[in-house]
Amino acid sequence: MIDPQTVLDVFHFRHACKEFDPAQKIPAEAFDLILQAGRLSPSSFGYEPWQFVVIQSPELRGKLLPVTWGAQKQLPTSSHYVAILVRKGGMRYDGEHVRHMMHDVYKFPPERVEGRNKVYRKFQESDFKLLESARALFDWSCRQAYIALGNMMTAAAMIGVDSCPVEGYDQAEAEAVLAEAGVLDPKEWGLAVMVAFGYRVNPQSAKVRQPMADVVRWVN
Repeated sequence: MIDPQTVLDVFHFRHACKEFDPAQKIPAEAFDLILQAGRLSPSSFGYEPWQFVVIQSPELRGKLLPVTWGAQKQLPTSSHYVAILVRKGGMRYDGEHVRHMMHDVYKFPPERVEGRNKVYRKFQESDFKLLESARALFDWSCRQAYIALGNMMTAAAMIGVDSCPVEGYDQAEAEAVLAEAGVLDPKEWGLAVMVAFGYRVNPQSAKVRQPMADVVRWVN
């Protein structure tokens, strides 16, 4: 097991890197580890609503630049740039992706599929009311994508790779750019968040956080 101080050192190392050294590229095996951290992340009911699109094309990055105000330095300089997409209607209890996961991935027997889908439908319809709008279902999938995002950035920090999550973009316009490039089918997928990876070019500023007492409550 990793000792506690090593874990804390990783979190102190990780920061939102605003500019990367364009001459330094992440080795293939190191970036594969980062992608595996995303793939192995937990998701609600284990249905994995995501897809990780690694955008290395300078042309496509250039087209994203005008609509991504939060990555003006990261897009041109990062070693690897990832758009995390999430499924839309396919995440419904009666969606094709859910059927695929239960039958083809988990290979559940029919009785397990029936029971699990009954619980999943109740969860979506009444527990969290996710079927009241397409946006509610999409936002729920996005929340899961952020779990993968966090794990990818932490895994990167563990091997000395910097990262920066990117929410600073016009969502409709960014999705339009990706759709025009054939990266995204807007009927099936939406853009949850983006993230840049590479190696810092500037020193890291001191990490500032609220005191533990202000963010943690114990109920005994």
